[in-house]
Amino acid sequence: MGHQLDLVPHLEAGRLDVEGVAGIAVVTAAHCDGYAATGHLLGLLAALPAPTKAGENFWSDLWRSSGTAYLLPVNIKALVLRARPAPLAGEGTALARQVLSAVDEMTPSQRVAAGEVIGQALVESDRLPDLQTQVIGELWLRDLELTAWRVLHADRRSDDPAGRKAFPDAWTSV
Repeated sequence: MGHQLDLVPHLEAGRLDVEGVAGIAVVTAAHCDGYAATGHLLGLLAALPAPTKAGENFWSDLWRSSGTAYLLPVNIKALVLRARPAPLAGEGTALARQVLSAVDEMTPSQRVAAGEVIGQALVESDRLPDLQTQVIGELWLRDLELTAWRVLHADRRSDDPAGRKAFPDAWTSV
């Protein structure tokens, strides 16, 4: 945000004028879809068993069933921690890329098997509708995949002023 508004780091709030505050509001509003998508991506991961001793079986079952190590806690820990405090800074994009790589790597049968493992964990931890565990897991995987896409798409759009200007110009000339 500081880069887009030309703010110096550690600027005291009392030194911001109305225009500076308005600029912050505009940038925040422009990035709210990316912020929300990153928060949702983290929320989906938080619904899974914690990467602790108690959740060890879940994570090894997920690895075996999905055929990918991309989602293992050891491989996403730094990405999750980096996305958590600063989603407005585009820090969720690395996590989103990792998630999309994981989903892309799965074969259809691995995706079904991973959905079963995920669905079982979600049924055990939440009060969910009376659905089959595989259905719940597949819905979770779809949501994870689409949310990761939203994070990447929101980040791509935000820093391209020429592209944002070209869009209405193209529609005006039609």
